Amino acid sequence: MTRYPPSRRELLRDTLACGLVGWSLLRPDAVEQARAAVRDHADRDPRSLASDEDFWFRIQQAFDIDRSVINLNNAGVCPSPRAVLSALRRHWEYANNLPPHHLWRMQQPKVETIRTKLARLFGCDREELAITRNTTESLATCIFGLKLHPGDEALTSEHDYPRMINAFKQRQQRDGVVLKQVPLPVPIRDDAEVVEAFRRGITDRTRVILCSHVTFTTGEVLPVRQIVRLGRERGIPDILDGAHAFAHVPFTQAELGCDYYGASLHKWLCAPHGTGLLYVRRERIGALYPLFGAPPEQVNDIRKFEQIGTHPYAPKLAIGEAILLHEAIGPQRKIQRLRWLRDRWVGRLTQDKRVRVLTRTGPDTGG
Repeated sequence: MTRYPPSRRELLRDTLACGLVGWSLLRPDAVEQARAAVRDHADRDPRSLASDEDFWFRIQQAFDIDRSVINLNNAGVCPSPRAVLSALRRHWEYANNLPPHHLWRMQQPKVETIRTKLARLFGCDREELAITRNTTESLATCIFGLKLHPGDEALTSEHDYPRMINAFKQRQQRDGVVLKQVPLPVPIRDDAEVVEAFRRGITDRTRVILCSHVTFTTGEVLPVRQIVRLGRERGIPDILDGAHAFAHVPFTQAELGCDYYGASLHKWLCAPHGTGLLYVRRERIGALYPLFGAPPEQVNDIRKFEQIGTHPYAPKLAIGEAILLHEAIGPQRKIQRLRWLRDRWVGRLTQDKRVRVLTRTGPDTGG
């Protein structure tokens, strides 16, 4: 009879017996096909490969999509590859066979493997990364969890997402926090314009800066490294909205140096719908309240931000398949393809003199 909690040996035994049957299914053809396509073009740099339709057709075969419509929404939520959906179904069905045992004793421990993989991809310590359900949950944790007092100012821009603005407005109504939104030039001609706009918005009452890594309005990649540095020089923490940046624009947390970062994984990573991440710098975990109450012993544990009650682990576990495909394609190949598609689209549109483009274009800008 298995002891509660199980020993490491018992956990390994049960995992091998129940969780890894059909291990070959965890390495789907789509990932191998992507790797094969990359191997066949190993001598080509990502920019030259961006327009190779034969290469990208092989990548496209990883997805089932509805071809009866032309999809122009490439940001809200992305389709998951067949391998991700297969893993999602498998984990969900396994949990449903014996929920109390399979959910909490078998699947919950495996989330730590996904945490490790995500942290490696994001470029941070695994003890600084929580797995959430979306960007809204991640950033709301920061907005509602920060200790702010009446008269304290939260600085952001007019291009930040409405849900985040509404969260600060709620704090404004409830706690007397002052929300300041600085205008940004449209189109942006130079990063210095953005940094200067935030600089002018800072006062001696500014307690936090919220900034979108990629704006949802015009798709601009903002100079978040410089904005983080601007706040750091003044002792002001930053919250970065990475909903449209993670697994889209290549970067690591170490390069940004940010305090808090939230992102959705069902966008550019193509993970299951309803998955996200929250990064919190280690020394700031203890002072940030979670959205839901957590045990006192978790005060300095990143997992306190995952205390949402009973929920399925299947979406979290299937994130691993999305990471496999993302890494098989390669972040640089992905961004260069997206830029090539953007330029192809913009190039045709701007032949019409009535069209005005409000986003910077160029070989190293945007997505």
